[in-house]
Amino acid sequence: MAVTWLTAFLDTVASDAPAAEAYWVGVTGWPLSERRGVNGEFATLQPPVGDSPLRVQVVGAPPPNGMHLDVHTEDVDRLTTEAERLGASAEATGLGYAVCRSPGGLTFCVVPHTAGQRPAPVPWPGGTSLVDQLCLDIPKPAFEAEADFWAALTGWPRVEGSSPEFNPLERPPGQPLRILLQQTQDGPDSLVGMHLDLSSEDRDTEVERHVRLGGRVLRGTDRWTVLVDPSGRAYCVTRRNPATGTLP
Repeated sequence: MAVTWLTAFLDTVASDAPAAEAYWVGVTGWPLSERRGVNGEFATLQPPVGDSPLRVQVVGAPPPNGMHLDVHTEDVDRLTTEAERLGASAEATGLGYAVCRSPGGLTFCVVPHTAGQRPAPVPWPGGTSLVDQLCLDIPKPAFEAEADFWAALTGWPRVEGSSPEFNPLERPPGQPLRILLQQTQDGPDSLVGMHLDLSSEDRDTEVERHVRLGGRVLRGTDRWTVLVDPSGRAYCVTRRNPATGTLP
């Protein structure tokens, strides 16, 4: 059963939502759609070219990662059943979508089919950038089982990464988000986490732009910089090629 699209939801409590949403509009260059939902809790960040893999949701309580993942498919019941067979638990079904947890405890939703055109990198002074990767932060004891689960659920093969602690999945053409599996040193009682990654042609210039928008730098390496948005949600700016998603 094919995964047709991935959507990352930025989940923010109401008091932080206006500043956080304005920040991500500035970071991506994608304006917000009209709001949806009973209380206007949902909106989509809309790229000028292509379709969006990024939405916002106002929530009542701070979520563990500040975000969650929607996995799109043409048959919600079949993919949910497959997820359970592979080791996930389905916590809510029969809603037209399903709320699940991966074997390592990561919350994700299986939702009806919505596919589209992968958005193009956005030009800025100094180069282009793009939100194009979801990094799953997996404690070392759970790594192999969690990595095998996501490879099997998506049908995207595991490929060798740039270093032993990283294991990307091979993104099919047209998909908007890569999945990168990162092995952390967290203990066996820790749940799997996740964060967004941006690719950028000029990482230093891109990071400076985010800081001007209100982001705060936590730390950096030669390949990525970790920042937090105004709500405290962590993410990374990397020096990967925005067109291909890979390291130069």
